[in-house]
Amino acid sequence: MAGVSKNNIPDSGTFLSFEKTQRLRIIAKKILRDFWEVHSDSEQQLKAWYQETLKAEWTTPSQIKKEYPSASFLADNRIIFNIKGNHYRLIVKISYDYQMIWIRFIGTHAAYDKINANTI
Repeated sequence: MAGVSKNNIPDSGTFLSFEKTQRLRIIAKKILRDFWEVHSDSEQQLKAWYQETLKAEWTTPSQIKKEYPSASFLADNRIIFNIKGNHYRLIVKISYDYQMIWIRFIGTHAAYDKINANTI
């Protein structure tokens, strides 16, 4: 029997409702996994960053800064995270609109010094 939903939308039994997910998608975990297989001391912190980021609902840089005070922000929505007390650097690019993060670089501080964080 058809009725009316709490939002005054007719309920015919075939109406489907989709909610926009606010969870971030991270592309690609394999980059992190390949890195921690070589640098095993980074594994737990990279896994923690990954899990925390999957659950995040970041829509502004200030929200990220609140959770990661040492994060640095670059042009073009790039963010540098310090991993394991700044032994390693993780650079990502974020799309707040699409709730996606692309891993652009993970490396030692020495390797980071050899790249251009704004273009990698």
